[in-house]
Amino acid sequence: MAGTPKHRLSLRDVLTDGRIALMLPLGFSSGLPFLLVFSTLSAWLREAGISRTEIGLLSWVALAYSFKFLWAPIVDRYDAPILSRLLGRRRGWMALSQIVVALGLIGIAFGDPQSSLGLTVAAALLVAFASATQDVVIDGWRIDVAATERQGMMAASYQLGYRLALICAGAGALYIAEFVNWRSAYWTMAALMAVGLVGTLLSPRVDESAARQHLPFAAAVTEPLADLFRRKGLMLIPILALIACFRLPDFVAGVMANPLYIDLGFSKADIAEVSKLYGIWVGIIGAFAGGLALTRLGLWWTLLIGAVIAASSNLMFAWLAVEGADKLLFILSISIDNFAAGFAGSALIAYMSGLTSPGFAASQYALLSSLYALPGKLIGGASGAVVDAYGYPLLFTATASIGIPLVILCFIVRRDTMQTVKEKDEEFDEAAAVGAGSRA
Repeated sequence: MAGTPKHRLSLRDVLTDGRIALMLPLGFSSGLPFLLVFSTLSAWLREAGISRTEIGLLSWVALAYSFKFLWAPIVDRYDAPILSRLLGRRRGWMALSQIVVALGLIGIAFGDPQSSLGLTVAAALLVAFASATQDVVIDGWRIDVAATERQGMMAASYQLGYRLALICAGAGALYIAEFVNWRSAYWTMAALMAVGLVGTLLSPRVDESAARQHLPFAAAVTEPLADLFRRKGLMLIPILALIACFRLPDFVAGVMANPLYIDLGFSKADIAEVSKLYGIWVGIIGAFAGGLALTRLGLWWTLLIGAVIAASSNLMFAWLAVEGADKLLFILSISIDNFAAGFAGSALIAYMSGLTSPGFAASQYALLSSLYALPGKLIGGASGAVVDAYGYPLLFTATASIGIPLVILCFIVRRDTMQTVKEKDEEFDEAAAVGAGSRA
């Protein structure tokens, strides 16, 4: 019933939810292809004697991840050939994209960059396109399958799987290439896509997107954005501003983090151990803390806390830049920053998920997730010039100050956020009731 008060989730509720557990293999499947068409592939190409210019041009395959919202409506509107009849729309697209990623990785393994660079590039583009599509449909499935209060923990489980996949696709693939060869490395990575495929087959079937089947394709492309405007009105302006700026301090500061460590005199081993290994696990802990906070405190409070700690954590880097190569302060800075980033990431994912409508989940989430990364990428390019002109402390202090307008925006959208959570939970309860009735 819509008027029935909802109880707070307990830790037991979270730990026994199979949908949260399924985000682990699905996150692994999403994270695995990323490095295999970027830094790992770049290492193979350079070893094969490919020029740095050509390797740099190959990085353009990343555009598939930035522009995935352009074909996201297809995932919402149309069924995947054959597979959707067997698995349902969401799971059908998941399975198809995972199979295509595996085939693309096999194509890279078959190729020889020295003699058939075109095949390698084509296969890498296929992997990037299918991987971006997989991200779209997994996000759509995640939003359709669980209420807002569980989205934070689902996002945290997803991030854990994603990080484990990055380790496999980065260090794992390089080890295999070192001790066997590059082809074996890519064959192994293609086989590991079975992890995600198993997760897809085990996941429950949900097809809220079927409610929009009557829309013509042109309307399916424009309607997701029109639906946001129709539901939110002028409130959409501060909502989009909040999303666009929420991770801005992290993205901008992140560009200059490694140069800061090098300039302070930390060794590459120090950076790898503290930032790239220890820091990853602290970030995962932060992500789960954000998910747990969402179940206990609610979405708005978690969003507000995430905005404050993610921005203010950059003050640690300003302090580090002033103090110099203090190893303990370095570890403390990484700990606070990565925990805050993981916490804020779970909060933002849950917030964007709550803004979507049934039937438009994949399209609208793809639009919103593209928006939140864009400003950081654009503004981050000027961070080096700021450091050259004014120094590291000013850059990190300036990025921390972004937290002030973020807090203001959080209070502006507070009432809308509360209403959105209520409406989203009612939608989910109604969909669950319909599903239970159809199975009875």
